[in-house]
Amino acid sequence: MNLLSILARRLPQLVAVLAGITIVTFLLLRLAPGDPARLLAGDRANAETIAAIRQQYGLDLPLWRQFLVYVGNLVTGDIGRSLRFQQPVADIILRFMWPTLFLAGYVVCLAVPPTIVLAIVGARRPGGLADQVIRTFGMVGLAIPVFWLGIMMSRLFGVTLGWFPVSGYGVGFVGHLHHLFLPALSTAIWMVPVLTQSLRAALIDRAGADFVTAARAQGASEREIFWKTILPNSVLPTLNLLGVMVAFLVGGTIIVETVYAVPGLGSLMVAALLGRDYYVVQGLTLVFALATVLVTLLVDLLTGLIDPRVRT
Repeated sequence: MNLLSILARRLPQLVAVLAGITIVTFLLLRLAPGDPARLLAGDRANAETIAAIRQQYGLDLPLWRQFLVYVGNLVTGDIGRSLRFQQPVADIILRFMWPTLFLAGYVVCLAVPPTIVLAIVGARRPGGLADQVIRTFGMVGLAIPVFWLGIMMSRLFGVTLGWFPVSGYGVGFVGHLHHLFLPALSTAIWMVPVLTQSLRAALIDRAGADFVTAARAQGASEREIFWKTILPNSVLPTLNLLGVMVAFLVGGTIIVETVYAVPGLGSLMVAALLGRDYYVVQGLTLVFALATVLVTLLVDLLTGLIDPRVRT
């Protein structure tokens, strides 16, 4: 199986996932209590005004006709117009997307280096003092809720010490790094233990594999065996796990973006849900689903490049 066949196999899954997400999201939002036309018109609006708003946005149509109109617009690249912002949903999502993507990339950059170091140190002597300390701190990191850690770090390093901003996105690349350091660090602290345990277990398992024994029999040094044989064959499970976690980060930044007032997709989702902004919620859900599938596809392609056995 070459890379093109992997791509051909995954693309139909992408379409199926997006279609399923579209249907489920559309139905759940329409069946939820509340009237977006009333929220948009205000509490003092009369029945005629509310009816006019419902007609303007097609909310008075039967459910099946609303869905057909929505799907027809999607095919042409139109994901709707925001009821609250009175702007195209695509423009709004594009404006709020960059802080989330920057934050996700920042988290990965902070999480991957310590993961590699800690996993290698722990796998060198399984059950040793260093391994026990790393596993203990890993369990502590997993047990601490991300939102609580974010609040505590914001209070200590932002409010008390004044080292970092506690809200916003900043201006310029350096400003983004400065403003998003605390939210990225608090999220990375949650990711590192999970990735470390995965890579550590893979390193220990590969260290006893037959190909390692064969390499030793051929006279290769332990250093060469580790860096050229054990480590490359151990990264694939962790790479797949990292892909899942990155996809989760893109769609699951609501908590950390709310704590630090980051103007990203998570904050936009909260505002859209509270305002019953159907089209923004639908558009965001599609973006999150698309990001998940694309990240998974990228991981599959990287796996095929790293491990030739996947392409056979």
